[in-house]
Amino acid sequence: MPYASNADLPPSVRGHLPAHAQDIYRAAFNHAFAAHAADPDREEIAHRIAWAAVKRSYAKAGDRWIPLDGGRRGNDDD
Repeated sequence: MPYASNADLPPSVRGHLPAHAQDIYRAAFNHAFAAHAADPDREEIAHRIAWAAVKRSYAKAGDRWIPLDGGRRGNDDD
């Protein structure tokens, strides 16, 4: 089940990740879900891939997710 917006993400994602990390999660999940269409475990696989994508740009510090250096690609003016 692909997610149309961040509001559609599971509570475990929406309640813990900042908006940009949710964007990353949603895009990675949707892509992986489509790419693994023939796999009966595709939803589980897509969630694992989505979390891995988030962890490339964010790290958990206590109960917060913080961007890694260079985590926001394409916006060098920040």
